[in-house]
Amino acid sequence: MTIKLAVPSKGRLMEKTFDWFGERGIVLTRTGSDREYAGAVEGIEGVSLVLLSAGEVPRELAAGRIHFGVTGTDLVQEKLPLWEQQIESMTELGFGQADLVLAVPQAWVDVDTLDDLDAAATAFRSVHHMRLRIATKYHRLVRDYLRHGGVADYALVDSQGATEGTVANETAEAIADITSSGETLRANHLKILTEEPILRSQATLWRSRTAEVAEADRGVISEFVERLSG
Repeated sequence: MTIKLAVPSKGRLMEKTFDWFGERGIVLTRTGSDREYAGAVEGIEGVSLVLLSAGEVPRELAAGRIHFGVTGTDLVQEKLPLWEQQIESMTELGFGQADLVLAVPQAWVDVDTLDDLDAAATAFRSVHHMRLRIATKYHRLVRDYLRHGGVADYALVDSQGATEGTVANETAEAIADITSSGETLRANHLKILTEEPILRSQATLWRSRTAEVAEADRGVISEFVERLSG
């Protein structure tokens, strides 16, 4: 049995992850064509590379099919309701930073806080006889955040495409989405509430609490962890 490390399979997140490990003497490479999800690990024995989408990594860690994985905090906490029982954070990688935020139309000049949003939602239902719709891909995190913030009169709308466009397309009145700079939100005439973000996320190395480890592989894990913390 070898120790399995999963990293994002494409894009800037993959490149930066490869760079981060390379700086610690563990060289990750993609093998085959761009359409093949195969990779190799050099610099340490007994570790194999698995290329997955960032969204698949939390599930595979929780199921114990991989031992270590790189993905964002937002994906772990959204996809795994009891994530602390299934996986543990090893180290933040210092890139991929983004905030999960609530945003409303800039024209809503009186809505800047959760209290304002709660009042707007109540008024919206009174006028339109329907709940104020918030488009998002992060139902669990947003629902918990709004419950703790005292906002009740709303409905979450699943967004599979460009969440920022749902307000302009009149399929939602507000959104909750990941942003790094806020430029796309501003370009779509949206403003972020002045509250703390729902979640601050970044690329993180996680370790599975459920993956089986053969006695012969314990030394590999010890060396792997030591190399990454050095």
